[in-house]
Amino acid sequence: AAAIGMVLSRNAVHSALFLVVNFCTIAVFYLVLGSPLLFVVQIAVYAGAIMVLFVFVIMMLNLGEEGDARERGLLQPSIWAGPTVLSLLLFAELLYMISTIEGPVSTQAVSAKEVGLALFGPYVLAVEIAAMLLLAGLVGSFHLGRRYLEREE
Repeated sequence: AAAIGMVLSRNAVHSALFLVVNFCTIAVFYLVLGSPLLFVVQIAVYAGAIMVLFVFVIMMLNLGEEGDARERGLLQPSIWAGPTVLSLLLFAELLYMISTIEGPVSTQAVSAKEVGLALFGPYVLAVEIAAMLLLAGLVGSFHLGRRYLEREE
């Protein structure tokens, strides 16, 4: 329900709040599946830090009425045909995967040490690439915001 509210909301701040609820729901799923570390990381990183960045970008852009009109144009039914088909395909694949699972996947909690060894062992290149992409996004947003502030002064 929170994900649907996030997508269908006409206000960007309301969408961000729905996204926080969605992130918290995902965190509870991690806790129920036996991974308290991922629960804490989901709350701290996504529901906390990432959402602060989203709200900062929303405030920095300050789109006003023009942005609201553009967002209303994106809610036309014809635009949603492609994403709807892809969502239905993904949902069908999810149902297929759930129906083929036999018994519980895991009965043990994953420790922080195991996650660290996995991330900085065989997946160290993927972690470093993700870090570089985040750094590039941070530097780019700084330069875009700086130019915008220089024009206003």
